[in-house]
Amino acid sequence: MLKVGLIGCGFMGTMHANCYKSIEGVELVALADLRKECAQKLAEGTNAALYGDGKDLINNADVDIIDICLPTYLHSEYAIAAMDKVKYVFVEKPVALTKEQGEAMIKKAQETGANVQVGQVIRFWDEYVELAKIIKAGTYGKVLNANFRRISPIPTWGWENWLLKNELSGGAAQDLHIHDVDYVLSQFGAPKVVKSVKNKMGEKSSYINSLFEYDDFVVSVEGTWALPGTHPFEATFRVVFENGVVENAGGKFMLYTDSEAKEIVIEKKEGLGEGFEGGNISDLGGYYNELVYFTDCVKNKKAVEKATVKDGVESLAFVLEEIKNA
Repeated sequence: MLKVGLIGCGFMGTMHANCYKSIEGVELVALADLRKECAQKLAEGTNAALYGDGKDLINNADVDIIDICLPTYLHSEYAIAAMDKVKYVFVEKPVALTKEQGEAMIKKAQETGANVQVGQVIRFWDEYVELAKIIKAGTYGKVLNANFRRISPIPTWGWENWLLKNELSGGAAQDLHIHDVDYVLSQFGAPKVVKSVKNKMGEKSSYINSLFEYDDFVVSVEGTWALPGTHPFEATFRVVFENGVVENAGGKFMLYTDSEAKEIVIEKKEGLGEGFEGGNISDLGGYYNELVYFTDCVKNKKAVEKATVKDGVESLAFVLEEIKNA
């Protein structure tokens, strides 16, 4: 039985805890959060030991895995400490607040031999996984154009509103937009030219729209979390191929060709735990998929090859350049 220690029991910690509780051969044995009530809530149904600061868990808990779901500015500090304790560390995205912090994590992983996976969950989200297969197989010919869009109301569910403080989260571009940037880079590599526009929408949130130019196609990537609270969270994509269009929007995953329009049906795991009340996630599927992959690596003593710490730092560096040049 793999023993998991989870540091951070807020929005993302709740997602991860509920997924671990659904994965066979995995046990949540330790939880850490400065807010005791949050750790106690996630401990329900387990025999997990409770800690205050995550360093107490790192120093004292008997675990095989340490999962870090703390605010972004704390990722590097706690991940580096965790790598001295265990050989498998999971850290939420973005990998760190700065490129230098991320590079320090890479260096520590190399020194200790630790395997680090970053929560770039879109690489594991069912519709995006299927899209990746279609792109790789060339099922509908070459890509001609693509659009990825991620828009959200202001995220007020973070501990002490840390998400809305750019010095702690990096803002919407670094925390939200990075999902689609990471996915695009994983599928198409670095573009030849990047053009970004960042519009201020209120004091604490911004809107970013980027155009990535490749040799023979372009990809637009749009993101914001500055929308009114009544507006739903949306994560969509549309990819135009030579012989068809694959689109994920409005709750439907569709294929359009000259001869037909049909829904692409994906079988999904049922019975996963609930998300975080007040957040923007209702489907735990992608989180479950990424943690199944991660725990399978641990069970089989395999190296993490997807969403690695190196991948995370490359995506972070790319987004930081977008922000700088917008």
